[in-house]
Formats: sequence, C-alpha cells, structure tokens
Amino acid sequence: THNLPPGLEYLNQLDQIIIHQQVDLLEAILGTETSSKYEIKNHLGQRVYFAVEENGCFDRKLCSPVRPFTMRIADNAGREVIRVLRPLRCNSCCFPCFLQQLEVQSPPGTIAGYVVQNWDPFLPKFTIQNQSKEDVLKIIGPCATCGCFDDVDFEVKALNEMTTIGKISKYWSGFVNNVFTNTANFGIQVPVDLDVRIKAVMIGACFLIDLMFFENSLDGL
Repeated sequence: THNLPPGLEYLNQLDQIIIHQQVDLLEAILGTETSSKYEIKNHLGQRVYFAVEENGCFDRKLCSPVRPFTMRIADNAGREVIRVLRPLRCNSCCFPCFLQQLEVQSPPGTIAGYVVQNWDPFLPKFTIQNQSKEDVLKIIGPCATCGCFDDVDFEVKALNEMTTIGKISKYWSGFVNNVFTNTANFGIQVPVDLDVRIKAVMIGACFLIDLMFFENSLDGL
C-alpha cells in the first residue's frame, strides 16, 4: 500500500462505492442551478470522500449536460485526493470526432487515467484507460437510459466486451436497501483487487454518466 497515491488507500478495500448527491434546497424549490456536491460512501454508508464541482454560473446555465468542470474530491480531513477534469465537448452521436472524455488525477497533478466515450449509434459506450492511455476496461450502457424510475445499469466489462466484471448503477428516488435511509444516486461495483487508480477513474466515469444522461432528471427529489 505504500505505493498507492496518498488518500486512495481506503479504495484498496472496497468493491462497492456509493455516490450520493447533496440536493440544495434553493435549487430544489426554485429550479436554480448550483454547483453539485456529492458524498462518496462505502457499502456501510460511511463517508469516505466528498466532492464539489467547480465551474462558472454561465457554464451551468447554458451548457448544462455538456458543461466543462473540475470536480475536486477530498477525504474526511479535507485533503484533495482526486481531481476530475472535463473539457467542453459536443454531446452527440452525430459528431464522433467530438465525443466526451475525462482526465482523472490522483494525487492532483498526476494522471491516474482517462474516461473516453466511444462512438456507437445505439448504445452508450466508454473506455477506461490507465495513465499511459492504455485501454483497461469498457463501460456499456443500455439503449434507453430512462428506466421509468427503475434502476439503470451501465455494465463494466473486459476489453472483449464479453465478460462483465461490475457495473455503475443509477438509483432513482425510492431506492431502499438495508443500509441507507436516504436515496443513493449511484452505486459502483468493481472487483476488490482492481487497481485503486482505476477505481478513482471509475468515480470520474460515474460523474460523466450522471451529467450526460441524468442531468435533467428528477434525481434526489
């Protein structure tokens, strides 16, 4: 564990990560767009990290799901341990040369990996890459991401796209299990022995999926 990026030691023990969006009361009542805030928890509901999105009011208002952002993720001591960077890019399957991508750093300033959208006319597809831009995993979503308030699963697969090793799940309001009393927005399930840097990249992928497919949903309300 001495070779792990500082702050990621805890991810070494996790095979399930819960990301819960904090709903701003003013945004819920008035519909105003504010910077997103998240709690990142383990399977017991204990907070491991918290995340705050940084961008301009102009970007949030006009660019919404395609807006650029910097997501700063800090541990419970307030130390920034992961930074997620998203540039402004077109969000349309009609423009395969302008597909989405994320850079994930851990510690900030050091590349941990990338999330790269792959062009497909029917399915949401992404590739998880390591710090050397080598392909590591695939993420494949359903053809319809609106599940009528049912959970929506994006499967995490090996590079051959045949073997499923985990998933990123969107949990709608009303989701209940024996751990949480509040609604959890997303759950990430991956092998416990997956490289912690790739686990950090999976957290970044979760934020990207949220903005691309669920930004205008009713989540959290």
